[in-house]
Amino acid sequence: MKIISWNVNGIRSVLGKGFQDFLLEADADVVCVQEIKARAEQVHAEFPGYSVLWNSATRPGYSGTAIFTRTEPLSVQYGIGREEHDQEGRVLTAEYEDFFVVNVYVPNSKRELSRLAYRVESWGPDFLKFLRDLEKKKPVVFCGDLNVAHTEIDLARPQGNLGNAGFTPEERADFGCFLAAGFLDTFREFEAGGGHYTWWSYQNNARARNIGWRIDYCCISPALRTALQEAFIWPQVTGSDHCPVGIVLT
Repeated sequence: MKIISWNVNGIRSVLGKGFQDFLLEADADVVCVQEIKARAEQVHAEFPGYSVLWNSATRPGYSGTAIFTRTEPLSVQYGIGREEHDQEGRVLTAEYEDFFVVNVYVPNSKRELSRLAYRVESWGPDFLKFLRDLEKKKPVVFCGDLNVAHTEIDLARPQGNLGNAGFTPEERADFGCFLAAGFLDTFREFEAGGGHYTWWSYQNNARARNIGWRIDYCCISPALRTALQEAFIWPQVTGSDHCPVGIVLT
């Protein structure tokens, strides 16, 4: 099974930049997208071969997630079951025969770090508990924009970004809690080096210069490691300030 994750920075915007062609060419079984910024009824397009699950934010034009799936899930869960977290459409879970796929758009701590405490003290522990509860039933794949560069090799300019949103000690430690719980950062199972990024600023020609951050991930329960055949980043795919990431499971 090929699973892809992509922060599209507006589903209606990326539809005008070849998203349907991307779906055809990517040939994925499941495509998780984040930051859709729309409700289902606002998206006027056909996606042959896919059913689409939508979890839009209450606030118009903000956040939200969607899953494009070739196989009808056994069950679907919207949010993590906590009202304080579930108004922004950030988590969408599809259950398949062998595992859960959790599509997540982790809150950004914001430039002034105004949401840092919420993110690491409330959101992070609650989301991890949600994943661990799912694992009691079957293994988990969780993927999406996690809004954190975990180590210095996960961004082009670590020294200049120490303490900035996405690279604070608190956010990095929070992601470390997921790894400590046993989840595997699939890309790092195959690639130990730097220079591989998933987000680039629109300013200063950053993408062409590869001045980026790796903040989009596919993580899996350790029980799925033997099934993991490939993990990839597709920086050649444009249409958003993020690029797709993904995995292949047998």
